[in-house]
Amino acid sequence: MATMTALVVPIVRSAGSYRSPRADESPGTVQTPSGPLTPLDRDFVKRVRLAGLWEIPAGRMAVAKGGSPEVRTAGRHLIDGHTELDRAVLDTAATLGLDVPGEPSAQQKAWLEQLDDAQGEEFDRLFANILRNAHGQVFALVAQVRAGTQNSTVRDLATMANSTVLDHMTVLEDTRLVKFGDLSGPPTGSSSPTTAPVPGATQR
Repeated sequence: MATMTALVVPIVRSAGSYRSPRADESPGTVQTPSGPLTPLDRDFVKRVRLAGLWEIPAGRMAVAKGGSPEVRTAGRHLIDGHTELDRAVLDTAATLGLDVPGEPSAQQKAWLEQLDDAQGEEFDRLFANILRNAHGQVFALVAQVRAGTQNSTVRDLATMANSTVLDHMTVLEDTRLVKFGDLSGPPTGSSSPTTAPVPGATQR
């Protein structure tokens, strides 16, 4: 696994057909050909990109060393779902002229490092709970954006993300390892993932 010590999330610029001047830096809503683009819309696109950057590697770990068929199945769903969703989010970013992250956040790298270090039952437990916690938070944001966005490009991405994230939550719950009472609440609106404790995970 690549070294996970970087604390700065680099940005990948998606070259698209539309680019509003300083759209990412604008504190408010900007106009695009597919409708108004709000700060929440932009935050959502970046969060979807961040999700794929760490959940695909996590899925590969689950397939490689998951201790149960259910954990390995969940890993395959993460790989397949986020591979497709990542293509869609890059297309969305290109269409809207948005800059998106090019590698996981520091917190996500720490989660991947924990999973990489864990073996056997400990890995299965960490995988199920860290990933289910993260998906629950993203799912809340997806619902908010899908219900309220006036941008048709963002709406299409949110529709796809809704199905993908719900599928992943379901297969993670099918592992029967999720501690529902310890799951975190919804995100606070930042494009960085929450640092709230995850069942069985340590903060680094």
